[in-house]
Amino acid sequence: MQTQVVLTVSEAKRLIAKGIAEYQPVIEALNKGWVAVAKGSTNAYVVEELTGKPIDRKKYVTGHTVPKAMKGKAGISAELPDVVLHKGEPVQGVSATDALQEMGAGDVFLKGANAINYREKVAGILIGHPTGGTIGAAIGIVTARRVNLIVPVGLEKEVPYDLIDAAAVIGPAEEERPKDFPSLWTLYADLFTEVEAFRELFEVDAYPLAAGGLAGAEGAFRFCLAGEKHNVNDAMRLVEQIQGEAAFV
Repeated sequence: MQTQVVLTVSEAKRLIAKGIAEYQPVIEALNKGWVAVAKGSTNAYVVEELTGKPIDRKKYVTGHTVPKAMKGKAGISAELPDVVLHKGEPVQGVSATDALQEMGAGDVFLKGANAINYREKVAGILIGHPTGGTIGAAIGIVTARRVNLIVPVGLEKEVPYDLIDAAAVIGPAEEERPKDFPSLWTLYADLFTEVEAFRELFEVDAYPLAAGGLAGAEGAFRFCLAGEKHNVNDAMRLVEQIQGEAAFV
């Protein structure tokens, strides 16, 4: 059976978060070990799905992109503390990067991205912090201890250019640049998009058909869902529940 659905950016974030909560590596880490959720807009939804509690999502964000006219006016901040879970229970007073000191193979570190090359499984993260921000603090331990780095990210972040090449273009300091000129950190990662969410939640294949729209559907994706009839119907019931998810700001 096949059908088509359109998901706005905020609806996709909610879907991805629900999928993360049912993703086997995350479930195993929740049961046996550590899950650390770095700040980000998609991860704010992930926090809600993992804890079952709503948060002020706008206050669970660090770096962000908004229209120039909205700078400083969107109410976005990193005011809320990081959410770290040990055997499913919140650990107070511990940041996502601090939690890495206790983490090892099988544990999960969730980090968003600013860009992806989906087919190559490459994520790009804009870096404004002089020591590399969250990913700079995390990547050494994540790699050395084989922590599962999972990147919840919507297909809206797909860019039509090789991210590794892009990072090289802006990398050399051959000319004077503004102070707010970020670097681009690229890495191979376990990208968890709408496609993975539909697969994990319903064993349904999701094929991106078109993108964009109007009246709040800017950044939206149209998907063809294909699978067993009962699975597609289950997927559609969830889509109907999350459609209407308010814009992040």
